[in-house]
Amino acid sequence: MMVKKSTKSNFKKYIYITLAIASLFIASAAWKIYEDVLSPNVNLTAGETAYLYVHTNQDFETLTKDIEGKKVLRNLDALIRLIKLLGYESRIKPGKYKLTSDMGNLQIIKMIVAGKQEPFDINFKYAERKQDLAAFWGSQLEADSNDILNMLNDSSFTSKFELTPDNIITVFIPNKYNFYWNTSAFKLINRMLDEYDHFWDSTRVNKANKLGLTKPQVSIFASIVQKETHNIDEMPIVAGVYYNRFKKGLLFQADPTIIYAMNDKTIRRVAGKMLDVESPYNTYKYKGLPPGPICVPSVQAIDAVLNLKLHKYVYFCAKEDFSGYHNFAETFAQHQINAQKFQRELNKRGIR
Repeated sequence: MMVKKSTKSNFKKYIYITLAIASLFIASAAWKIYEDVLSPNVNLTAGETAYLYVHTNQDFETLTKDIEGKKVLRNLDALIRLIKLLGYESRIKPGKYKLTSDMGNLQIIKMIVAGKQEPFDINFKYAERKQDLAAFWGSQLEADSNDILNMLNDSSFTSKFELTPDNIITVFIPNKYNFYWNTSAFKLINRMLDEYDHFWDSTRVNKANKLGLTKPQVSIFASIVQKETHNIDEMPIVAGVYYNRFKKGLLFQADPTIIYAMNDKTIRRVAGKMLDVESPYNTYKYKGLPPGPICVPSVQAIDAVLNLKLHKYVYFCAKEDFSGYHNFAETFAQHQINAQKFQRELNKRGIR
C-alpha cells in the first residue's frame, strides 16, 4: 500500500512540473508574440513623432537597411520577422508614414501595406531660377530635383501648355500646398498646372486682356516689379512705370534684370560695363519683356500688375533715404535730379 501511495504522489508531482513547464513555455511564447506583434516598438518618447520613408520601387532589403540606419525602431528584427511571416515583403506601398511612440509592429505593417500615409503642407514662397525651384521641391518630395529640372527644360513638354522653358516657372504660384510625399516630378508639375489654371480665374484673365498681356507676360512683369520694390503699396505704381515704357516701346532699363543676367547676387550697384552684358535678360540692351521671369513673383506682385496704377511716370529711382521707396518722374530731367540725389548717397555710404 505504501508503494502505491508513493507512485501516485510522484505521478502527481510529474504532472504538476510538466504543467508548470508548459505554462512557462506558453507564457514565454505569448509574451514573445505580444512583443513582436503588439508591443510598442518605436524608439520615441510620448508625444514625439518620426517618419518612415518608403521609396517608389524600393526593394525590401534596401528598405530595412534604411530603417536600421534611422534607428527609429527598438527591435527591427521583430518587424522583419512579422512581415515575412505574413508574406508582405512585396506589398509595402511607397510613402511617408507617421510613427508615434505607442505603435506596435502589426499597426506599422497595416499602415505601410495599406498605404495610409499622411499628406503634409508645403509652403512654397519663392524661387529665382529653375534650378532653385527644382532643388526646393526635390527637398520636399520624393521627386528627384534633376527630373523636375529636365521636365522644366523640355520644350516639347512645355509647348503643350503654350509655354517655353524660359517662362514655365510662371505656373508655380507661391502658396501653401498639400501633397503626398511620394509625388513624382510629372505629377508635381501637372498639379502646379492645375493650380495655375485655378489661380487664373476669369477676373484675373479679363484684367490681363484689358492690359493686352498674356498670363506669362503678367508674371514676367510682376517678377521685375517684385525685384524693384518689396513695398506692396508701391508695387502698382512701379508696375505702371514699366507698363508705360512697354507701351511706348522704351527700354525697361531694369537693374534687377542685369543682376539676373550676370547671376551675381553680390552686386549692389549696377553700372558701367555691366550694362553691356550679352543676355536676352539685359533690358538696357533689348526692348520689351525678357523671355522669362527673373524670379517666381508673389501673388501680391502679380495682382499689382493686374491692378497697376495709371499715371504718366516713365522713370523712377530709389529714394536717397534708403527707405525702400522710390521717387517717380515724368521727365528725364526730373529723373536725373532724383538719380543724382541717390548717387550722392551711395557714394557717401561707400557703396560701389
